[in-house]
Amino acid sequence: MNKNVTVLHNFPVAICVNCVHDKQQEIYAWLEKLERIWTPLYTSVDIRDAGFKIAAIDTNLFPAGFNNLCEHGIEDSIKFLRDAIFKRVAGAKRILIVAEEHTRNTWYLENVRVLEDIVRQGGFDVRVATFLTVQPAFCEDATSVELETASGKTVKIHCFKKILNKIKSGQEKYDLIIMNNDLTTGIPDVLKEANVPVYPSMYAGWHSRLKSQHFTHTNDLMSEFGKIVGIDPWLFSTLFTTIENVNINDDADRLKITAAAEQLFKDIQTKYDEHAINAKPFAFLKSDSGTYGMGVLPIESPQDIIDFNRKEKSKLYKGKSSQVITRYLLQEGIPTIHEVEHQAGEVCVYQIDNNLVGGFYRFNKEKDSRQNLNSPGAEFQKICPHSEQYGDCIPHPNTNVFDIYRILARIAGIAASREIKKLERDAQ
Repeated sequence: MNKNVTVLHNFPVAICVNCVHDKQQEIYAWLEKLERIWTPLYTSVDIRDAGFKIAAIDTNLFPAGFNNLCEHGIEDSIKFLRDAIFKRVAGAKRILIVAEEHTRNTWYLENVRVLEDIVRQGGFDVRVATFLTVQPAFCEDATSVELETASGKTVKIHCFKKILNKIKSGQEKYDLIIMNNDLTTGIPDVLKEANVPVYPSMYAGWHSRLKSQHFTHTNDLMSEFGKIVGIDPWLFSTLFTTIENVNINDDADRLKITAAAEQLFKDIQTKYDEHAINAKPFAFLKSDSGTYGMGVLPIESPQDIIDFNRKEKSKLYKGKSSQVITRYLLQEGIPTIHEVEHQAGEVCVYQIDNNLVGGFYRFNKEKDSRQNLNSPGAEFQKICPHSEQYGDCIPHPNTNVFDIYRILARIAGIAASREIKKLERDAQ
């Protein structure tokens, strides 16, 4: 059932919406020129709209919510992914999807099933595999396993090591690997040994990727965007700072993080004063690498960091795969004015090769407009990539504002391409 979505704008962004609309032709020409270089195979971009500013707050290179795309989005995904694969490997026929090891997360498995179906409908022979480092004994006893997804359907997961043996013996051949695994713990040797082109790049996993690097590239692009439109780029970006080599459980290190937060809060307040924004600054303290909303806490005051309780420190101490966090991103908080069934929500845009294929509203009855919505209790409402309601999805209530979301997502994708290129150069 479609949810009721409300958006209450109280601008200065209203003026900016008109500026962007008036400069659309120039903006699209600028984006298309940048996109000629390269863009990631796929991305998901979280966007926060506060009414007084709109910005991309997170970009995922290994999106895990294809099951939340609507029918139109799936149809578009088939075409765009087919084109993207052929652009990377001309004449490709066999595709291997490398999934996460969330074999007990039935919604993640549903995402894998939908992604596999998109690739298959594009005309490719496709298999799904995972490294099974958590359950290595499985590879000794079986070649694959069928698992039930959240929709009650099944997805067959193969043992990557078994596939690698067949590749080496010449029994099987794959033209391209689609990574749907963020490689938090590093690049397994078996992936390198397969000697198959990997997209997105294996060097862009969370073992080496930093959110701060991504937002540095994003803000550089936003400066160019601001010049084209004639606005302060801060209205479409976030202020941030990083703190490294710290232990959240150490009192002295928390004082170091607090000092950084005090400066960030001052910088945010300066911008609020400049634009006559009557709001209270806040920030998010998060791991500078990692995903799934782990290692993230809202900070209403720098004093919050000193006063963290045991539970809060524990949440920030380790991220995915129990990786200890020693480097943090302090990012300007953007409250959301989206509501889905009277619950705080935000927009997540999905792209293939920087082409829009839809997305969804993420909303959470456990959280408010100034908190992390990508956390337990999150629900989803599909967004149609086109302007009309279609099946199980709804369009955004304001097409001009959604056009800005699309532009910001494309800029995030271009920033990600620059980020990936640097990571690949650094790995050589």
